[in-house]
Amino acid sequence: MRQDNRPAMLNYIYNLVEKIGNYTYTSLHLQYFEKYIDIPFVSWLLWLFTPIIVVFVFPFVLFILFFLSALFVRVYRYRYRLRDAYNRDVWDGARNTLATAWDALGWLWHGYEMVGLENIPESKEGGALLVFYHGAIPIDYYYILAKTILIKRRCIRSVGDHFLFKIPGWNLLMDVCHVFSGSFQLCVQYLREGHLVALAPGGVMEAQFGDEEYKLIWGSRIGFAKVALEAQVPIIPIFTQNLREAFRSVKFGNRWLRKIYEKTRLPVVPVYGGFPVKMRTYVGPPIPYDPNLTPEELATKTAEAIEKMIATHQRLPGSILKAIVDRVYETPKLKNI
Repeated sequence: MRQDNRPAMLNYIYNLVEKIGNYTYTSLHLQYFEKYIDIPFVSWLLWLFTPIIVVFVFPFVLFILFFLSALFVRVYRYRYRLRDAYNRDVWDGARNTLATAWDALGWLWHGYEMVGLENIPESKEGGALLVFYHGAIPIDYYYILAKTILIKRRCIRSVGDHFLFKIPGWNLLMDVCHVFSGSFQLCVQYLREGHLVALAPGGVMEAQFGDEEYKLIWGSRIGFAKVALEAQVPIIPIFTQNLREAFRSVKFGNRWLRKIYEKTRLPVVPVYGGFPVKMRTYVGPPIPYDPNLTPEELATKTAEAIEKMIATHQRLPGSILKAIVDRVYETPKLKNI
C-alpha cells in the first residue's frame, strides 16, 4: 500500500516507529553485532523457546503477586486511623479487597467455578475442618478463600507450612489472612470457637511429588482426624479439577530432591506452569462428627471421599491441552457459582 493512501494518523505512527527503530539501530551499534550474530536465527530461537520461558516465569510472577499483596496490607495497616468510627475488624477492608482481586484472577485466567459452596456452613452453624488436595501451587485454595470471604462472609483459618513464615515481609500478610503454623491445640481452639479451619494433609510433600495421576500422598498422617474428633466438628472434603494441569512440578531428579526435602523440609522441586486451564472446585458433603470412629478410620473415610471426587470429576491422567480445551467445550456443568 502506498504511503499517500494511508490515513494521516497511520502515516504518523509508521514514521514514528521507523524513526525509533533507526535510532535504536544506530545508538546501540547493532550493525557491529550483525557481523558476528545471525539475527534471524536468534529471532527464531526466541520464538521457539518463548513458551518454555513463559511457563517457568509465571510461577515467579505469582510469587511477586504475593509480595505485592504483602506490601498492600503493610500500607493498609495505617488506614485504621480513618476508620475509628467503625465497630468492626480493621482488616476486613484489606481482606475483601484482596479477595476481590483473587476472585477476578480466577474468573479471568482459569474460568474458575465452585460447586457445592452450600456445603460450607454459615457462621451461625459453627466450625468445620476443610480438607483439600494440595497442588504444585495451591492456587485453587486462594480462589476458595476468596469465594468464602466474598459470598459466605467468613475468613478461613488456614494451616500453612513453617517455611511460609520464614519468607521476609510475609508475616503481616499471614496474620491478616489468618494463616497459622497448625499446632494441634490451636486448630482445636479455632474450631471450638466456631471458625472454619482448612488444611491439606499431603502438605508440601504432596505439592512437590504429586503428579497428573492425582494420587494422595498422605502417608500415615492422621493428625487432622484427631483434631476434628477432639473439636467435635465435621470434615468437609474438597478437590479442584485440573489443579495439576495449572502448575506442575519438575519430575527430573525427584529421588535426590526428595532426600533433600526430607532433611530440610523446604520446597526444593522447581515448579512450572501458569496454564489457563479450566478449574472447578468441588466441595463435598460434610463427613459428620462420629464419636465411634477412631482417628485412623476417620482419616481413611476422608481420603476415600476425596479419591471418589477425583475419580468422578478428574480426567486421569491429567492433560494440560485437554484442560485448556475445557475452557470452551466440556460435558454439561453442574450447578456452579
